[in-house]
Amino acid sequence: MLMRRLLVPIRPHLRQSLPNPTTVHSLVSYGVRTSSALRRHHKFPPPMRVPDTIRINDLTLIARFQDGTQWSTPSLQPVKLSLSIAHDIRTSGELDDLDHTLNYVSIVNALTESSAENTFSSLEVLTDSIFKQCFETYPQIQSLSVKVTKPNALLRGKAVSLQASRSRGSPSDAQESFSLEDIEFPVLIGVNPEERATKQTIRMNLVLFGRTSSAPVDYRSLAEDIYEHGDTSSFLTIEAYVTTLARALLIKNQGVWTSVNIRVAKPHALVLANSAEVEITRDLSDYTSLSINNWTTRRNSHLIQLISAIQPSRDEKVPSHAVAIAFGSNLGDRFANIELALRLLESPSQFLDAGDHIHQKDAVIAIIDTSFLYETVPMYVTNQPSFVNGACLVETNLPPVVLLRVLKRIEAHIGRVPSFRNGPRAIDLDVVLYGDDIIDTRPPDSRAHLENLENQLVVPHPRVAEREFVLRPLNDMMPEYIMPTFNRPIKQMLGDLIDTPTPESTPMRKVVPFPQYPPSNPTLGLAGLARLTAAYWTLTSAGESIGKTNIMATLNATPDSFSDGSVNDELSAALEYASKSIAAGAGIIDVGGYSTRPHAKHVGTEEEIRRVIPLIKGIRSAGHSTLISIDTFRPEVAKAAVLAGANCINDVCGFVGPEYPLTEAGARRFLKMREIARDLAVPVVLMHSRGEASANKSYGQYGYAGEGKGQDVVEGVRVELGDKVDAAVRGRGGLRRWLVIIDPGIGFSKTVEGNLALLKRASSLVAMEDKNVLRGFPQLIGASKKSFLGTILSHRVDSYPGRTTTPGERGWATAAAVSCAVEQRVAAVRVHDVLEMGDVVRVADSLNEFRF
Repeated sequence: MLMRRLLVPIRPHLRQSLPNPTTVHSLVSYGVRTSSALRRHHKFPPPMRVPDTIRINDLTLIARFQDGTQWSTPSLQPVKLSLSIAHDIRTSGELDDLDHTLNYVSIVNALTESSAENTFSSLEVLTDSIFKQCFETYPQIQSLSVKVTKPNALLRGKAVSLQASRSRGSPSDAQESFSLEDIEFPVLIGVNPEERATKQTIRMNLVLFGRTSSAPVDYRSLAEDIYEHGDTSSFLTIEAYVTTLARALLIKNQGVWTSVNIRVAKPHALVLANSAEVEITRDLSDYTSLSINNWTTRRNSHLIQLISAIQPSRDEKVPSHAVAIAFGSNLGDRFANIELALRLLESPSQFLDAGDHIHQKDAVIAIIDTSFLYETVPMYVTNQPSFVNGACLVETNLPPVVLLRVLKRIEAHIGRVPSFRNGPRAIDLDVVLYGDDIIDTRPPDSRAHLENLENQLVVPHPRVAEREFVLRPLNDMMPEYIMPTFNRPIKQMLGDLIDTPTPESTPMRKVVPFPQYPPSNPTLGLAGLARLTAAYWTLTSAGESIGKTNIMATLNATPDSFSDGSVNDELSAALEYASKSIAAGAGIIDVGGYSTRPHAKHVGTEEEIRRVIPLIKGIRSAGHSTLISIDTFRPEVAKAAVLAGANCINDVCGFVGPEYPLTEAGARRFLKMREIARDLAVPVVLMHSRGEASANKSYGQYGYAGEGKGQDVVEGVRVELGDKVDAAVRGRGGLRRWLVIIDPGIGFSKTVEGNLALLKRASSLVAMEDKNVLRGFPQLIGASKKSFLGTILSHRVDSYPGRTTTPGERGWATAAAVSCAVEQRVAAVRVHDVLEMGDVVRVADSLNEFRF
């Protein structure tokens, strides 16, 4: 009756038809029949049939092994063997006849004899032998699983084991996993202060899956890697510990195992429990920042696709390693030294000799990304000039030591001379990361200190965690990359360093250098032009102006510009405007010869050159050293203007030309403009636009960014301009990151609301978010006298009647826009009236710097 009471609540719909059984047997029989009837009625699938299995568990074999480090001669060692054999036993079960099943006694005898007669170099070889003998000796066996365990194979672990499954005649079905069982060792881990005071023992079980290599597992080295990771790590949580360990093991065993399972228990974490434990399974796809190679790939934008179709891809057959190189200079023209070093870096053949054992014509070093540049006070030895520091990512086929020799020879070529340690230098080039490898070329017995690094390679450098001048440039390029040996993302290492300042800490300042043109020695060609620096802008690390927003004066040598058309199209008037603007505080003069006003008249290339070159030469002839930018979207005009004396290219089309949407012709123009800007080593302003300024104002596809006013426009600019910047900076042939300034394109293909959103949220465009391609770039804002200001002024608001204004009547409105831009910490504002807007900028700068 007890079982009836238990069954009735489970099946209340059967309560009326349930019989009154008098025995347990009758009730159970009824329950089985009812379940069968329900299954037929509801057409439930039949239960999945589990194959019959014959197992032999923990058979002890004494096998002779010769597996390296612990035994120099073959040695008898015990192993535990478990077999799981899929075999249909129905006939044997019905006839009770041994002839219709497998005789596990004979299997045991055969395996025992074989293990005693042979010598095995590894668990893998023993396992292969077991499979071979079972398949050859017993034709009934179609598939089986084998687990071979070596107890006490590790000094701090219970056992190592190999588990494999195979089917007869189907090698593709083979599956393998390798386990390290119950490893125990001390680790500093925990949140509570008492846990941070001393190391505690953890227990780990690790399984590697999906072996793709035939090489035996060096489980002792694997265990040492695990011990070393624990010995050098310090985590608050087990979660962080196992995550970084899984990453490190996957990197070390790429091409050998495809995934890893880790269980880590803290036996002493809980008073009333045996342990606290975390278990994870990871493969390469779980780590977006797993390998440095992940940071060499550009976004798959439409522009990148067009470029890839135009340019032949590099030869994938050439072995290539992604390498991070840090550089710095504090003697002579620091910016010119760095630019020259990078150009020489991409011509490595001249710095190789026979002793390097690599054919000169086969040597490849290609720069694929660069950081921003930073001016930093010297570290360790402070009585010397300030440094300019940065870093780059390169692809190379040079081995680490050969690459180091090439860097040292480039240093000597540029003029670095022997000096005291951490002393001044014309150029310093250091390998910071070589793939994901951990390298130390010093003898093992000489690695206890850091006084013997001369001509040695230690990667990553043990002191990188204390060097902001290395971490910050790396953070520009790959913030989420987890630094080997430190097992922390670069952004976290940088954050930890910034959060714990020392009395000697001083802020690093982002800098934008402008080269001096025309060249003093034209015979050097393009590669030798940018040898002198005219000036440089100083910014904060986030790309914001510090204390001084640069003012760009607008000089249009055109008859039809919207604001000053025909005012400065005569040379004398243009030069007078330039002189007054310079006197009023303009840091750069933007010269344009093609109006971007809607429906402006088309101007040919030769006419545009005729308008701007005499003006640029006239400014230089007048003795003005003020920076000049050329406002053009044409490669021919840009090149001619720079060679005439301009220091910067300001392209309202972001290098792709005025056509919209993007076409192959636009991609070809992009490549040409990028090539000229790189050869000339000049800063570029890349602006967001969509063809004619008055068209293409819909940003509905970016509605996912939020329902707030103008959020879709801000997101649209971030994505669309980000695609151009990514294509400009990253990949072979890219521009230096420190030479790119962005312009959100106020007044170009935006509604009034969109323009206001960009002005008010300009700082969010370059916010230091990991996935933001525009993170940290300096900004130029040009809102001066734009038509959206006139639209705002024309609206009737309360007692204000609204008024129609010409561009010349929008000075006060421009002042409000400029003040907002300065508040957003932009690097520069582009204005027409330098005297008046200079006052606005200086007061707004002072307000920004004021602290209560």
